[in-house]
Amino acid sequence: MDFIEVALKVNADYADILTAELGELGFDAFVETEDGFNAYTEEDRFSEAALQETLRHYAEFVTVTYEVQKIERQNWNEEWERNFEPLFIGWKVSVRASFHPKPEQAKYDIVINPKMSFGTGHHETTTLMIENQLTLDHQGKRVLDMGCGTGILAIMAGELGASEIVAVEIEDWTVENARENAELNNYGHIDVRLGGAETIEGEKPFDIILANINRNVLLEDMPACKAVLKPEGWLLLSGFYTEDLPVLQQRTEALGLQYISHREKNNWVSALFKAK
Repeated sequence: MDFIEVALKVNADYADILTAELGELGFDAFVETEDGFNAYTEEDRFSEAALQETLRHYAEFVTVTYEVQKIERQNWNEEWERNFEPLFIGWKVSVRASFHPKPEQAKYDIVINPKMSFGTGHHETTTLMIENQLTLDHQGKRVLDMGCGTGILAIMAGELGASEIVAVEIEDWTVENARENAELNNYGHIDVRLGGAETIEGEKPFDIILANINRNVLLEDMPACKAVLKPEGWLLLSGFYTEDLPVLQQRTEALGLQYISHREKNNWVSALFKAK
């Protein structure tokens, strides 16, 4: 199947919120550009009418222009290779593509070939999640990554010493990409599953659950996650804005999860909770 690229020109102050809005429309890969960002989705999921309706809500606040083009699936690698720059997270974690050299100073080195999957580490939510992961003891732990995208957080769990890792994703091509990245980083034992919260029903409990999705999915999936979280286990969330944090806190509190802390970057949040 081919993909649709929407190249948006928009003020940087509105890029993040529009990224989130387009995520709700089925766009699941984003590349920052000098004057905005490019958004990508599968061709059969694209609705220009829905895109225009979303942009219309912001017309009185910011000027947004866009161009649409179709990209053949086999040309996706060329797109991200042109835009994907290596980065360092927390002064410890290198995230790079396979064609970048390994930096000598990296304590942890993650190689990601993202194809059409979300999670190269460049988005604030992924960076915040990894920064929070670095504060948790993963050694010998059982870890779940819900909405794994490229598998970057599951791979990070492996780098930190997790002994068992399950990763869940709803798109078959994303599952394929996560498995490829796991193999690329020598974590072929990561159990990457196709599906949603139903795939973890009755699962042996986890010490750590990672979920970088979006507010609505987090709220919907939280009971299923809590059901497979060990007592004293950690739940690490991202994919939502600062103003959404109270809603997430209220939901977690009702489920017996204690808010511990959170990190913010450009109004995005990653929050840490612990089972009481």
